[in-house]
Amino acid sequence: MSEAPTPPDDDGGTLRVTPRLMAAAIATVAASALVGGLIGGALVARQVSGDARACRDADVAQGALPSVVTVLASGAAGAGNGSGQLIREGGYVLTNYHVISAAGEGGALGIQYSDGSTTEATVVGSDPATDLAVLQATDEASDRPLITVGTSESLAVGQPVVALGAPLGLTSTVTSGIVSALGRTITVPTGSGSAVLLDAIQTDATINPGNSGGALVDCSGSLVGINTAISTVPNAEGVGGGGSVGLGFAIPVDLAMPIADELITSGRALHPDLGLTAQALVAQGEEVPDGLLVMTVDAGGPASRAGIRVGDVITAIDGAPARTLEQLIVTKLTRDVGDTVPVTIWRTGQTSDAAIVLGEPPSP
Repeated sequence: MSEAPTPPDDDGGTLRVTPRLMAAAIATVAASALVGGLIGGALVARQVSGDARACRDADVAQGALPSVVTVLASGAAGAGNGSGQLIREGGYVLTNYHVISAAGEGGALGIQYSDGSTTEATVVGSDPATDLAVLQATDEASDRPLITVGTSESLAVGQPVVALGAPLGLTSTVTSGIVSALGRTITVPTGSGSAVLLDAIQTDATINPGNSGGALVDCSGSLVGINTAISTVPNAEGVGGGGSVGLGFAIPVDLAMPIADELITSGRALHPDLGLTAQALVAQGEEVPDGLLVMTVDAGGPASRAGIRVGDVITAIDGAPARTLEQLIVTKLTRDVGDTVPVTIWRTGQTSDAAIVLGEPPSP
């Protein structure tokens, strides 16, 4: 059974989601347990044609590596590295949020190019909900090539892919494999909470701590995903960690690029608001059901207008049993402002239905 993710120390040890993790663990790919984190992503089985062959890795590397960078981050708790790629003129780099979160307030960010030269970087915008962030190189990456952005829509199970990045700080590392599955939905730690990867690409290309934020490309060298997570196997003590066991996950480029464009334009990604916070509740008896216990309700917000109160238990969302907070995240990531979300509420022994109309995201 795979183990819930724990980010690694920069010496390659087991990662834990603690304040110290965020500094040491930028070198990490967030590990994720499919057993606990799978929210219901269906396995998409688009089969690759029988004449598909492995990529010409040397050609792919030669074409794509000059666009791939190592992201350097340091903060009060330590330092580490991740990966990223140049996606737009002006030195804009797409990476994972958990890579840069280790720098924290007052920390420092830098970029190392494939030729070994370095420059400072600043955060343009970040989106913890999707584990994505955009940096800008101080030198604007003058005269450096941008990665070719492809599409993830046409990916097929069995199709060869190549992962590029800086695992364990080893810059310009290239590994190859195939698309093992499509349509995964998993939860990964980000340092400030968790993110939900929707429609994630599963690959057996070797991904290790430090690959986070780096490129997953097809045989033409075009970006098809952002390497983000690995699933690990627990040791004899039941603790997960370590490196690749052939279960890596990438954010599809078709989902990542619109978020990146928003971050560059406005500094944040705008997700609809439910107007409540909740925590998972496991019933201790027959009197109170399993569900999501409502902890706060924004005055005049969407949940409040739907009649939901603090202390209510949400037992169903869209007709499906409500069990995890990730279900609320998925609801926001897959809906638009103005959409109606049907929920079932338990309150003091009585069950009723309510409809939350998603609102505008709150101001930062």
